[in-house]
Amino acid sequence: MALQHAASGELIPLQRGDDDIAHFTSVALAKTDNMELIRLVLPKDRDMPVHKVDGEITLLCLQGEIVCDAHGKSVLLRPGEMLYLLGGVPHGLRANQDAVALLTILLTR
Repeated sequence: MALQHAASGELIPLQRGDDDIAHFTSVALAKTDNMELIRLVLPKDRDMPVHKVDGEITLLCLQGEIVCDAHGKSVLLRPGEMLYLLGGVPHGLRANQDAVALLTILLTR
């Protein structure tokens, strides 16, 4: 069964449930031809290895603390802080505390 994405005008809950943090959970919330929204759950001390995506991204920390390694430096994101990266920039993520973030990817064609 395919994942149901949110429709235009539909409410999207972003807070994690009590059992979300037990496993690395990425949930695609909405996807169009031009962008994808992902609710990213990162448990404490779980790394997302260095990778890159073609499109530009934003990462908005909603809960916890997330460290993003990119451009040869580490940036700490706390709730309410956002990071922007150009497409193709190698980056890795790790959580200093159990964390939830909203990831936006602008898709290239």
